[in-house]
Amino acid sequence: MANLQRLRYPFLITIGVLLLPLISMQFSEEVQWTLSDFLIAGVLIFSVSSIISYILSISKTKKTKIVWITLLVILFILLWAELAVGIFNSPIAGD
Repeated sequence: MANLQRLRYPFLITIGVLLLPLISMQFSEEVQWTLSDFLIAGVLIFSVSSIISYILSISKTKKTKIVWITLLVILFILLWAELAVGIFNSPIAGD
């Protein structure tokens, strides 16, 4: 049961962030996400927020928490940018 409690906040964060493009799609033609976009974004956001939750629970010092979370967020941003626009021209690059 404790593991499910730990996943409550990552789940809520994921839903909250995914609501932004969903609502934006109702008012703008410029936001055009498909189901796969929502699934990929959901997996990425949930994974990152779950790992952050885990880091916060096991790290002893504030400095360690800051370093690991900063590295994770940088990795997330680079992966997101690659999937969105292909800044590194890898095979997983988006349009």
